[in-house]
Amino acid sequence: MVTFGNLKQSAGVKALNDFLSDRSYIEGYSASQSDVAVFEALGSAPAASYPHALRWYHQLASYGSDKTSLPGVKPVLESSAAPPAAAAAAPAEEEDDDDVDLFGSDDDE
Repeated sequence: MVTFGNLKQSAGVKALNDFLSDRSYIEGYSASQSDVAVFEALGSAPAASYPHALRWYHQLASYGSDKTSLPGVKPVLESSAAPPAAAAAAPAEEEDDDDVDLFGSDDDE
């Protein structure tokens, strides 16, 4: 899924607005749980200076309580406000040395 940064700041809302300039929804051609996740992260209607984001916000708001029945799995959004410490702290996995023989040969070279 596309990330927009911190949607509580103008840079994040601008990124969302730019993304929605030629799209109706976050993913695909109909509203989904990805839209719901971004909608909830946004919190309130964007300013009129972000017309694409405002149009999208009003479209999602029109679903009311039916937003929970939209298709898809609701993603967890990452905020750019905090550095991705979990990714940096993850240990490097050892490289898998097992070769897969796609042609079914039992001979090792």
